[in-house]
Amino acid sequence: MKASKLFVQCLENEQVEYVFGIPGEENMDMMDALLDSKIRFITCRHEQGAAFMADVYGRLTGKAGVCLSTLGPGATNLVTGVADANMDNSPVVAIAGQAATTRLHKESHQVVDLVNLFKPITKYATQVLEPEILPEVVRKAFKLAQAEKPGAAFIDFPENVSEMTTPEKPLPVVESRLSLADNKLIDKAIAIIQKADKPMILVGNGAVRAKATSQLEAFSNHYQIPLVNTFMAKGAVPHYKNPLSVGTAGLQKGDYENGGFAESDLVICVGFDMVEYHPHLWNPNREHTIIHIDTYPAEVDYSYIPDVELVGNIGRNLKALTERLPKKESVPAPFPLRESMIQEMNRLGDSDAWPMKPQKIIWDLRTAMNKEDIAICDVGAHKMWMARFFRSEIPNTCIISNGFASMGIAVPGAIGAKLAFPEKAIVAVTGDAGFMMNAQEIETALRCETPIVVLIWNDSQYGLINWKQKRRYGRSAYIDFKNPDFVKYAESFGATGVRIKAANELLPALKTALNSHTVTIIDCPVDYSENNRLTELLGNVISEIES
Repeated sequence: MKASKLFVQCLENEQVEYVFGIPGEENMDMMDALLDSKIRFITCRHEQGAAFMADVYGRLTGKAGVCLSTLGPGATNLVTGVADANMDNSPVVAIAGQAATTRLHKESHQVVDLVNLFKPITKYATQVLEPEILPEVVRKAFKLAQAEKPGAAFIDFPENVSEMTTPEKPLPVVESRLSLADNKLIDKAIAIIQKADKPMILVGNGAVRAKATSQLEAFSNHYQIPLVNTFMAKGAVPHYKNPLSVGTAGLQKGDYENGGFAESDLVICVGFDMVEYHPHLWNPNREHTIIHIDTYPAEVDYSYIPDVELVGNIGRNLKALTERLPKKESVPAPFPLRESMIQEMNRLGDSDAWPMKPQKIIWDLRTAMNKEDIAICDVGAHKMWMARFFRSEIPNTCIISNGFASMGIAVPGAIGAKLAFPEKAIVAVTGDAGFMMNAQEIETALRCETPIVVLIWNDSQYGLINWKQKRRYGRSAYIDFKNPDFVKYAESFGATGVRIKAANELLPALKTALNSHTVTIIDCPVDYSENNRLTELLGNVISEIES
């Protein structure tokens, strides 16, 4: 058979449901082969959107999302989404058509060395030079993309190779499982925990990926250890229902004190991804005893030197600790971070201030959504508020990119989420700037019949940068812009557009939109003067790129 047909059979063998992408000349054979496949091709309007769809699909399902482009500019447009998936530990396999191997050795139209371009932002990047190696290449790409820690893989597929024939078949998919850590290390961890006066747990997204949240909560409750979660681990422990849940940390320098790190003598890191909340921010004096519980050995860092590492199946290791530790009854005192979060949300739940306060927008959003519904949060000032105040009672119900943290993820990400979970309501929570970066995918959502709600926090500027500039320099620079009429913009696609004109209009608008069978774009003016209140309450905002 043709190599392109074998490639598609390999994708089917990996249980691929969707391929997100854009057709081109160099991937025409693949496109033709997909016509005869049960795999659904999602034609996107920009390759970045395709990569973000694959990114969020992979993060929510644990199965590699697949995106496809042509060569040159098509492939380079994938870069941001692929890098985001890799740093957020979302399994993605990116495929790009390429020029024939007969012209790769010289200067040639649209030819770029894609393998070397993608190597720094993937776990694996390779080029298919012979059709016979396709089964190995595809199996390896999926295996590495989905293995802990998950990430992206890239396959360069030259057009002349895709036309060649081969007798090969897809390779079997063999399941692998993580084991329990060594018993001696578990005993050592137990001894450390029993000696600690004020232990605490720092939960990262790895605990969510490992589906270990029930074991995590059982361990915490058994020994009465408070928990702090990172942005990407929201919902690992119910924020409000569990009194041991301190809240989300990693937003501000004040989290060191308010999150309980300053008084803690032991930090138990469970599935902790260092890209989210650098250890020097919560272990500045390198005085904490650290236990590392993860599927992967600890990163080497001067501020993160664990006394013991329990590497393996997170859930099984937590269960082993729970079974061997004596039950503890004393409840730790409430932490300022948790108390301030609850008080602040309750303070503005009934606010009629206009433009709307961030707390009120989140209050209405949480009220309108079911606990199983999913919010896909873009990057900007609204992300800081969502990370802190959006209540998540279930894992993977508030998706935040906080590894690579790329703007523009919310709308395409929401499409990927809806395809993964069509029975759930999906809301893209985005600023006006982030929305416009991939607003073209509204047409994709409508054409593919994926009804989503897009909630735009409209302030006509790069609000997060304005916030930080004014705190550092006392003035802002080049952050203002003008927006289109978002209601007319929505209607031009055939979507529903809603403009919020008073605070009491948002909640009913959200309820209507969530029950609609089409795409709804809600334009909601926001008053970010509350940003200063947030920093006064909980400390200085840290830079997302601070190291």
